[in-house]
Amino acid sequence: MWSLSGITNWVDQWLNATFNPTLTLIIEMVIVGVCVISLFAVLGLVLVIMERKVSAWMQIRLGPNRVGPKGMLQSFADTLKLLVKEGFTPNGADKFLFNLAPYLAIIVAMLLMAPIAFAKDFHMWNLNIGVLYVSAVSSISVISILMAGWASNNKYSLMGAMRSGAQIVSYELSAGLAILTIVVLTGSLNLNDIIQSQANGWWIFKGHIPAIIAFVIFIIAVTAETNRAPFDLAEAESELTAGFHTEYSGMKFALFFLAEYVNVFIVCAIGATLFLGGWMPFHIGNWQSFNHVMDFIPSSIWFMGKTFFLIFLIMWFRWTFPRLRIDQLLNLEWKYLLPISMFNILLVTAVAILGWHF
Repeated sequence: MWSLSGITNWVDQWLNATFNPTLTLIIEMVIVGVCVISLFAVLGLVLVIMERKVSAWMQIRLGPNRVGPKGMLQSFADTLKLLVKEGFTPNGADKFLFNLAPYLAIIVAMLLMAPIAFAKDFHMWNLNIGVLYVSAVSSISVISILMAGWASNNKYSLMGAMRSGAQIVSYELSAGLAILTIVVLTGSLNLNDIIQSQANGWWIFKGHIPAIIAFVIFIIAVTAETNRAPFDLAEAESELTAGFHTEYSGMKFALFFLAEYVNVFIVCAIGATLFLGGWMPFHIGNWQSFNHVMDFIPSSIWFMGKTFFLIFLIMWFRWTFPRLRIDQLLNLEWKYLLPISMFNILLVTAVAILGWHF
């Protein structure tokens, strides 16, 4: 199995040999910050064009086809347009909170990147309580949405923010219980331990029915948490103009837009880590020859492949299901997903205690 630890160790050793420990730590933090910001920029460009091309493919049309070869540079044109647009703050808005909200949204997304293992031995922070950290920090995102809706002094923005608050708080319960299913099976909150536990098979296969139920509930819940269609009531164009970011323009709107796509990447990365083995190749029990061949594929490719497969799945939802009403959305969570999740926790506990998983 190829590992990227050689690169990180070489950089760390060179910096320690050149600078004192305090300065080395500061430089390493700066390098990590620049890498995360660069990743955000690349993800924004890639996911926007992917969204447009996937939707065009599903609707049997071309999609963007003017800027660059086959329209692949359309994202750059959109970015340039947002960069040169004037930022606007409404007269009646709370200027401090109005300007703070988009930055808070992107900061939360950056914090969530910390414990994710992008490849073997390649992560920012190997945190013992990585699962708890992700669940806790992701809850902060709703504050930025409520802040933006209230500070805009716009009834449509406030209504979209209140919808989003109710939606995110509700679906966090099912998402948390789905994550807890894998924690029960592995007995660890460390994301690296969860990946290592899937060396002989991914949990979605060896966890039997409880893992499959948890995976389905997780995908539905995180689609709702990221305000993606068919759960995009917080920014329902036909009812609320653009919801909580109606009054935003220029780079402040771009930060909300980028945070949404980065959050989609993050929840899919967490889903791939918990259920599909993260960077772990596809292994089958004691099939040594088959497993050895799978090990030749770099771990980073495995991770990105699984993550983008889940992103494609979430984009597929958008062009398959119509938008739900707010009562339908909350009924789905409180009357169906939450009771099923609670029963599934009991089921997976029995499976773990009796050792019925592979």
